[in-house]
Amino acid sequence: ANPDRAAMGICLEAEQEPGRGVIAKLIITNGTLRIGDVLVCGSTFGRVKAMYDTMGHGTELEQALPSTPVNVTGFDAAPEAGDAFHVLDDISMAREVAEQRDFRGRESSLAGITTRISFEEFQQQLEDGTLAKSDEVSTINLIIRADVRGSIEAIKKELEKLYHSEVQIKILHSSVGGITAADIMLAHASKAVVVGFNVIPNEAARVLADEKRVEIRRYDIIYKLTEDIKLLLEGQLKPEERIVELGHALVQKIFSISRLGNIAGCKVARGAIQRGCRIRVNRDGRTIGDYPLDSLRREKDDAKEVTRGLEC
Repeated sequence: ANPDRAAMGICLEAEQEPGRGVIAKLIITNGTLRIGDVLVCGSTFGRVKAMYDTMGHGTELEQALPSTPVNVTGFDAAPEAGDAFHVLDDISMAREVAEQRDFRGRESSLAGITTRISFEEFQQQLEDGTLAKSDEVSTINLIIRADVRGSIEAIKKELEKLYHSEVQIKILHSSVGGITAADIMLAHASKAVVVGFNVIPNEAARVLADEKRVEIRRYDIIYKLTEDIKLLLEGQLKPEERIVELGHALVQKIFSISRLGNIAGCKVARGAIQRGCRIRVNRDGRTIGDYPLDSLRREKDDAKEVTRGLEC
């Protein structure tokens, strides 16, 4: 490899972090990548804002030589795993190339006239025997949100293996990061099901989904996701298990007590926190813990229930 030329290479993985934006893991196959370089990678573009050594505990780098894997910030969106990247001279040229590629990709994914259908409608038509009466192929539209690009690639590969003569699975949109209100609006307009893998909907998305009656399905194991869709196609989908949210609280402060461990000082933002319930801890659009509630106190007294606006 020639270190004296403009850099080129491959995107290995990409994710979105709140506060830092898109972080792409790139490996340079030729040339030298420097801070400030303009990149186009698949249908995304950007200017290198910062580079971190993936091998040296996040050490910031000014430049990266051939065969170096680096975490790069500055992309407008998360590139696909496996996309090639090139350095260009001009940001406007990079934007134009990326937009053309994105338009071509979107055109092919939305092409064709099909009957849209939700999980419940498909299941009902299968039971009633009315699915085959339509001349058009029915389509189950999916919007996929995942923690990292690699997860999306794996989900797509698994879904490609599923086949049904009267229905096809179509992925309208797939991206990294938590489920947003924009995903719910797209799902509502296209009668799609939103699938979240290792991510959760934000507050605005949750409220909008209830209002628009958009189905959100959350998974943390890929084969569970594909198994659900396979069983749906075969008409054997089990009744879904719904998790009912009783309340929502924000952690204001952590108190560490040696004999008890960490105590979370919380303020109830919505609903109520009840003694004996389970607690899911969410951070940055992901669930980081799921526990039974050990104890619930309001000031110094044990409480059965703490309602909205109160601290516990």
